[in-house]
Amino acid sequence: MVEAAVMGAGAWGTALAKVLADAGNGVTLWARREDLAAEINSTHRNPEYLDDVKLPPSIRATSDPAEALTGACTVFLAVPSQTLRPNLTEWTGLLGDDATLVSLAKGIELDTLMRMSQVIMQVTGADAARVAVVTGPNLASEIAEEQPAATVVACADSGRAVALQRALSTGYFRPYTNADVIGAEVGGACKNVIALACGMAAGVGMGENSVAAIITRGLAEIMRLGIALGAKPATLAGLAGVGDLVATCTSPHSRNRSFGSRLGKGDSLEEAKLAGGGHVAEGVTSCESVLALASSYDVEMPLTDAVHRVCHRGLSVPEAVALLLGRSTKPE
Repeated sequence: MVEAAVMGAGAWGTALAKVLADAGNGVTLWARREDLAAEINSTHRNPEYLDDVKLPPSIRATSDPAEALTGACTVFLAVPSQTLRPNLTEWTGLLGDDATLVSLAKGIELDTLMRMSQVIMQVTGADAARVAVVTGPNLASEIAEEQPAATVVACADSGRAVALQRALSTGYFRPYTNADVIGAEVGGACKNVIALACGMAAGVGMGENSVAAIITRGLAEIMRLGIALGAKPATLAGLAGVGDLVATCTSPHSRNRSFGSRLGKGDSLEEAKLAGGGHVAEGVTSCESVLALASSYDVEMPLTDAVHRVCHRGLSVPEAVALLLGRSTKPE
């Protein structure tokens, strides 16, 4: 049993707090708004996310970062990737000297092109052994409903990875350890972009063959980038790569897939955002940073480039499809 702080009461943070509590750990859930924290404490539900899921009474919510982090030996960072740095800058002085810092965010930072573990190390001064990543085919709504799922706990320190594995193990949630942090993060960051592409294809009326082709060629892009950065191919062929990619590209619960579908049907970015509850899908931002990172390593990512052109350059989805189909043929 560990004392854990989950910093972020979105869908994934809330679902993971439930997993931790169900596994017998002490859990404090930090919410940005005081009224939301009070609601979670009084009703044991998060009205903003997963409102139909009853949360364990042992989860204690607070809007005070100091209250959440005091005494926490394991800190799960569940804020969006592009807000991790400013949030963590505020929280660094509250972190325990040997606390394990776990990234739940999936993305590449825009300005620096850093992975989330790199951001954590730079901001906090923590060495790599203290920083871990949890990633995989983990749709929050299904996990909150206790549907069987698996995940990857990636950390350079095998002892910390095993400790996290034990802290997250329940009858419905099975963690696997992995030392390949780079591979785990690359898979998590890139799959949102490919899910947007799958959604766009579905939105313009393409069928399962088209979506399967996008997933497969998307995986090829992810593997090219991952290997260039030092990831192990086996990681990207596992839960953190293929598993996460398939779940995000095919599920109606996937925000990126749904957002892409609305774009494919002709919605503007703003219209798709409003239809999605006022949130922009993570892949809309990630396509920009992933493409820039790939360019810096001279890695070709045509699907990511097409998504970027649709989201940021005004290209229509039919034009993007034509662009991809017009590429020169070559061996797979």
